[in-house]
Amino acid sequence: MGFYKFLIVLPALLINCTSKRLVINTWAFWEANSAAWETLMKTNDVIDTLEAGCSYCESHQCDFTVGFGGSPDESGETTLDALIFDGKTMDAGAVADLRRIKDAASVAKYVLQHTTHTLLAGDQATTFASAMGFVEESLSTNASLAVWNNWKQNKCQPNYWKNVDPDPTTSCGPYVPLAQNSVYYDFYKDARNINDVQFNHDTIGMIVIDDDGNIAAGTSTNGLKHKIPGRVGDSPIPGSGAYADNSVGAACAT
Repeated sequence: MGFYKFLIVLPALLINCTSKRLVINTWAFWEANSAAWETLMKTNDVIDTLEAGCSYCESHQCDFTVGFGGSPDESGETTLDALIFDGKTMDAGAVADLRRIKDAASVAKYVLQHTTHTLLAGDQATTFASAMGFVEESLSTNASLAVWNNWKQNKCQPNYWKNVDPDPTTSCGPYVPLAQNSVYYDFYKDARNINDVQFNHDTIGMIVIDDDGNIAAGTSTNGLKHKIPGRVGDSPIPGSGAYADNSVGAACAT
């Protein structure tokens, strides 16, 4: 479904453009696209435009799968991942498992522009963000805590554990590993029960082209719902969540 929405956006933008400028994103996040387009028209800057589009979804909690107050992990905490990829320089900035900072895309831009690193993660990413002037605050809301409490009451189903005791298909943790000679060790439940849940995970992926043909691509997400704390998915990984190269093009695939 998301693939077709991706295709629908492109012709509309091409029809309305009299230049190379383009903004395209995954899913029906039209308002985020509009926020990005407005920035592109004012600045002709692909990085600022990408930041504006992803930040809109973060602050407006697109589908509750982007930004604060969504997809609580196993401990009930919402954490954020984001990626900014510059197709002109082939440099990228990203954050993963970012805690207590709402502006993940902006922090990713700061990683790109103010460090020689590519990816910062966890509490150390939060420390960096705080040093750059971002405000620490809880990313949980009453709604996200209610989702987490309901999950706990449902015996922590679904979850992402295997080969542990107690049985993760019927019980919450804490878990301990099963011995490899256990008759239950090779057990692996069908993951479709997790991935088929609507809004279990999602991402905004966005691609921007300016009048000079410069390209940027990026992502922002709050990851898998009920993930094991510390889990990092594909979204903030350069070349996995998004990729951009002025001489070739760009892609978002998450």
